Amino acid sequence: MAKKAPKQDKSSAPVALSTKDRKTLSSLRELAGSVVQYAERSRPPHFEVPSRSLSNVKYNQTRRIIEMGSGANRRELFNLGQAKSFMQTVLVGSKCKGLIEQGKTASIRQIFYLCKHTIKGTSENTFDEQEECDPIIEDVEVMLNTLREELHVFASNRGTMVGNITINDSGDTIDCSRMGSGGYSIPSIVEPDVIEFRECDAKFILHVEKDTVWRRFNEDKFWKEHNCILTHGGGQPPRGVRRLLSRLHNELKLPVYCLLDNDPWGYYIYSVLKQGSINLAYESARMAIPEARYLGLRSKDFQECELPDSVQIKLNEQDIKRAKQIAGYPWFEKKKTWQKEIEQMLKNGFKLEVESLISKDISYVTEEYVPQRLEDKDFLD
Repeated sequence: MAKKAPKQDKSSAPVALSTKDRKTLSSLRELAGSVVQYAERSRPPHFEVPSRSLSNVKYNQTRRIIEMGSGANRRELFNLGQAKSFMQTVLVGSKCKGLIEQGKTASIRQIFYLCKHTIKGTSENTFDEQEECDPIIEDVEVMLNTLREELHVFASNRGTMVGNITINDSGDTIDCSRMGSGGYSIPSIVEPDVIEFRECDAKFILHVEKDTVWRRFNEDKFWKEHNCILTHGGGQPPRGVRRLLSRLHNELKLPVYCLLDNDPWGYYIYSVLKQGSINLAYESARMAIPEARYLGLRSKDFQECELPDSVQIKLNEQDIKRAKQIAGYPWFEKKKTWQKEIEQMLKNGFKLEVESLISKDISYVTEEYVPQRLEDKDFLD
């Protein structure tokens, strides 16, 4: 019986690196090289990690986005309180380097398991929880001034799109008007080398907060009747959804309207879509959409839509605190319409979900509420 040929070691096969890959590898090697240089000079190895805190964030009024300041924190190997995070940073950087060299990608969850092990001779783990690993990945991003995607790291899909647009996704042509009830699942990496826009007849984008609301709009074929693209982000939209919305807006010149809950969380989601995230301020330029508009739900809707008392959800202390905090954001504090909106919600003493409109009729939101808001141009900036 003939012997099976030994399997080839695919990891040793040469990988064609893109210009972007070579640049990212060079940055990773420079970061590692700086550690070696400090050690060779008998100096304590350290990293300068740009601070991603609120105190190091500023609002650029001209560009209308959140930007990161120049503040940084030193992470030292020989500092007892920082040694572990220093080691974790080196470990994550090393694993990302390996991914790029092999031409492979990994999820943030897989990165956690790639890095997680017990240190020899101890009972100490490199990482105990996913929550330890995620901020380290972001630290590596911001230290290298690179993107998670350029480190070959992606997140799980959490967002959906349907509408009059055809795209090319990694070589496959996808007609988003023929995706049935499930829609097109928006991937984590949506850069031009992965997602290419082909044909688009849509006139605008309607972004809704949750899958449940998105399904109502899709079932009612709102996107077909009103010639638009319909998206959702599963609550707080992940980076892939935000980046895709930004690309659709900037490259195809499509207006973006947001239909979110009338609560502090809905206001915050809109803030993130419009100005960028405080925690990810270094990515605002490629993800924020300053021209996005808030379509609803509004604090005035309880009376204007004649909703029943049963749909009210009483504000708790955390809601009230969060609402006041949002009202104080530099990008909201000088806008009278937003101050009035938040003040009215606090005066009402309750919040409303978009789903509450179903109390009028199952398709009230798709057949009356949103069409009327669009026709009247009744939205907040």
